[in-house]
Amino acid sequence: MSEAYGVVLFFTTSSAIRGEKVAKRQGLRVKLIPTPRQLSSDCGMALRFAWRDADDVRRCLEEAGVENDGLHRI
Repeated sequence: MSEAYGVVLFFTTSSAIRGEKVAKRQGLRVKLIPTPRQLSSDCGMALRFAWRDADDVRRCLEEAGVENDGLHRI
């Protein structure tokens, strides 16, 4: 069974790109992906991460002031 992962949804593409940069600077393993079909997003891009890192991802985005539409477990 594969490990659970999560995605961060964003309102804009620029926020998604900024979120990826911020998370990578913090040493988090993240990747920009198309938004999963079961979720809706304004920009169509999501930031994928291992769910075990959800608290760290949330914290680094909040501290950097990156607007997002929430974290979702997949």
